[in-house]
Amino acid sequence: MEKNKLIKLIVAVVLCQLAGIIGSIFTVSAINGWYSTIEKPLFNPPNWIFAPVWTTLFLLMGISLYLIWEKGIQKKEIKTAVSVFGLQLALNVLWSVLFFGLKNPFFAFIEIILLWVTILATTILFYRISKKAGLLLIPYLLWVTFAAFLNYSIWMLN
Repeated sequence: MEKNKLIKLIVAVVLCQLAGIIGSIFTVSAINGWYSTIEKPLFNPPNWIFAPVWTTLFLLMGISLYLIWEKGIQKKEIKTAVSVFGLQLALNVLWSVLFFGLKNPFFAFIEIILLWVTILATTILFYRISKKAGLLLIPYLLWVTFAAFLNYSIWMLN
């Protein structure tokens, strides 16, 4: 891999991992506090599963972003796709702020619906530019679908 491509890949992956790190700032402090005291559904995964799942998903997002970036950021359809990607990444961080930081499953649920829609839009836009890039986002869409159902269930139980 040539140096310029490697740098782009690293930047794309690090950008996505940074979003995860920022979100985890709000998450980690609540796990043993507020989150441990609320009612959760029987299908709630163990806490240890979330870090490796999210780390993997952010890695896939970064690779996907890189594949799109490589197609030429100056093109209108790529600028649009990357903008929607940026929006979903910001919404991803915001969900952690609402759910864990503000301890508000209701607002987090409303927000995760918006997040899901932007992930779907990103997946479609990326797929049109690069099938691989779009397909790499499918696990993320599936996980956020599950997370939305989990969020809804926690809201209903509490």
